[in-house]
Amino acid sequence: MKPVTTPPPPDPDPAPVDVVLPCLNEAEALPWVLARIPRGWRALVVDNGSTDGSAALAQGLGATVVREERRGFGAACHAGLLAATADIVCFCDCDASLDPSLLVDFVREVREGGADLVLGRRRPRGRGAWPAHARAGNLALARMLRRRTGLRLHDLGPLRAARRTDLLALGLTDRRSGYPLQMVVRAADTGLRVAERDVPYLPRTGASKVTGTWRGTWQAVRDMRRVLAEPVTVPTVVPSPQGATSR
Repeated sequence: MKPVTTPPPPDPDPAPVDVVLPCLNEAEALPWVLARIPRGWRALVVDNGSTDGSAALAQGLGATVVREERRGFGAACHAGLLAATADIVCFCDCDASLDPSLLVDFVREVREGGADLVLGRRRPRGRGAWPAHARAGNLALARMLRRRTGLRLHDLGPLRAARRTDLLALGLTDRRSGYPLQMVVRAADTGLRVAERDVPYLPRTGASKVTGTWRGTWQAVRDMRRVLAEPVTVPTVVPSPQGATSR
């Protein structure tokens, strides 16, 4: 059972924020997740072919529903990015493992120029929050990422925030499990500053589509290894005025 919490406070800055929530059969988790979206922000639930009524439930709870028929985590995330209109876009899993209200601090850091892309470093809370095989795969990828980019990150967590124009200019092409990694790799190649902040990671609601099995984890690692093998390319992008890379 998820902890009982009060609704999140409104964002102190009135500038709009869009939160992309890739969704595949997450009806059980959606009420908790959407209740944690800061007031004044827009939730973009990207339905990736759900059969449990997730899309109708999300719409009934006040979210904007975007439909992406092509299956794949990256396909859902990118459809949400393309549908976003706010200056700052956030991403969060839709399985209640991460609290989207924590994105307020991420957005503040981007707005104030502390970083161009802020990632959540997951800290497990509760038994079964992060299976050993998934944690091992994530650690291996973080080490490969460090060798490829020089970024000293510990996690490739899905909770993140950045300016929409910066993300669109990266020219992201992966539409599977490699999408989150490709975002970080291309951000580093471009010169965007990437920061990492600790966030609690809760046991997810429902069955995992990726990290719940060794096979799913291996497929995700394979997708990400392919991203890391891509040649260094610098997209045509002008980073946000805050400055250069910090590594």
